[in-house]
Order: sequence, then C-alpha cells, then structure tokens
Amino acid sequence: MRRLTWFNTVSLTLGFAFLYIPMMILIIFSFNESKLVTVWAGFSTRWYGELLRNEAFLDAAWVTLRVAVMSSTVATVLGTMAAYVMVRGGRFFGRTLFSGMIYAPLVMPEVITGLSLLLLFIAIGLDRGIITIVLAHTTFSMCYVSVVVSSRLVSFDRSVEEAALDLGCTPFQAFRLVTLPIILPAVASGWLLAFTLSLDDLVIASFTAGPSATTLPIKIFSSVRLGVSPEINALSTIMIAIVAVGVIVASLMSKNAIVRQAREEKAAAQT
Repeated sequence: MRRLTWFNTVSLTLGFAFLYIPMMILIIFSFNESKLVTVWAGFSTRWYGELLRNEAFLDAAWVTLRVAVMSSTVATVLGTMAAYVMVRGGRFFGRTLFSGMIYAPLVMPEVITGLSLLLLFIAIGLDRGIITIVLAHTTFSMCYVSVVVSSRLVSFDRSVEEAALDLGCTPFQAFRLVTLPIILPAVASGWLLAFTLSLDDLVIASFTAGPSATTLPIKIFSSVRLGVSPEINALSTIMIAIVAVGVIVASLMSKNAIVRQAREEKAAAQT
C-alpha cells in the first residue's frame, strides 16, 4: 500500500479545512445570543425558537419538500424507463437523438434551462407555482437518474432474467420480480440524487417559481441579500444535521448489507 507523503497530507488537511471550517463556524454562531452573526455574546438556542415561529421559512421548507418528493419520484420513474430503453432497446431509429435529449441537461447551463422552461410555461399559459417547479426539476434531474440506472443495467446478468422467462414469467413479471429488485439500489440512489438536486436548486426554481410557491433556497437567498440573520444559521445547522444523520444511516445500512451478504456467501460455501 502506498503511503501518504507530506504533500498529500497537507493538501488533504487544507482541503478538508476549507470545506468544513466554515460549516463549524456557522454551527457555532447558530447558538449565539447576539443578533450580530459575527459577535459572540453567549450560548443560546433562542434563534431555533425564532426559526420555528417564522412562518415564511416554514412555508418555504414545506414547499421545498413537496416539490423534491414529487419531482424526484417522477424523475426516477421516467429516468428508469429511459435507461431501460437505452440499454435494452438495441439500435432503433432516433436512438442518437433520444440519447442526446436525455443527457443534454447534464451539460446545459441552468440559466438556459430555467429560461427556456419559463418561456415554455408562458407560451402554454401555465401559471407558475408548485406544478411548474416540479416539471422543471423533473426535466433536469431525470437525466441523472438515467445515468445511474444505466450503469447498473449495463452490468446486469441477463441470464437471470432469461431463466425467469423460461420458467413461464411474462416480460413484465420478469422485470417486476427479477430485474427491478436487482437494480433497486441503483434506482434508490437515483431517487436520492434527484431529491438532493431538487432541494439544492436555486437557479431553475427562480425562473419557474411563482408568488404562491417559494422554495427554501430562494427564501434563503433573498434573506441573505439583506444580511445574514441568526435564523439562517440555525436553519443551515438543522439541514447539516439532517444530512449528517442521513449519511451515517446510509453508511450503517450499507455496512450491514455487506456483512450480511458475506455471511450468506460463507454459509452457502459451507453447505
């Protein structure tokens, strides 16, 4: 195993410090008694209480969660279908165009995507709100799901699926009972990726959101323009805590799955 050199150690230390020290400062000052975010005046949880009483932030958070769940679910269904067609469909007329339309949002600037969707919604007379944000987020996150699921389908052992067909399953039953459970981790990963992208999006939502639907990133951005308040520090700390808990839970579940699989393989080898 190659040992770390002093250059690699210093680079890693500086890189992690650059990433995580600002987060630690933000977390510390979220418990600050003072209204000034740069002046420490003592420990207090006052701003967490103020955050829970801030209807504007709570409404924006609820809108963001609704949009993220709906858009990621629709994007996962469409992205999985698109990936299945691309991998299993073989060569068909329009494949290159279809592939380009799927992967174009990966390299398209978000400003262009948001502006084009805004013009589309105006042209068809669709009022901007939650529905337009869901449609916009589904459009750009579907391609990410397609990439994740395609990578799993490419390495999929089709002999298992063919065995199910030989045993009397219809193609749909073989997909539902054999293929889908095997590629389910990739589908779940695609859903989580789409959910995260929707939660984090600001640019596209700025074009497609209306007065009746303000997402949390838009609300935070508009508030920061007037100055960073301690409530934003508290909100950011809660979001960091949720992400940290999610990462820990996912890591533990993955570790348990690996251990369980190793035990099953060991038991099968012994028998």
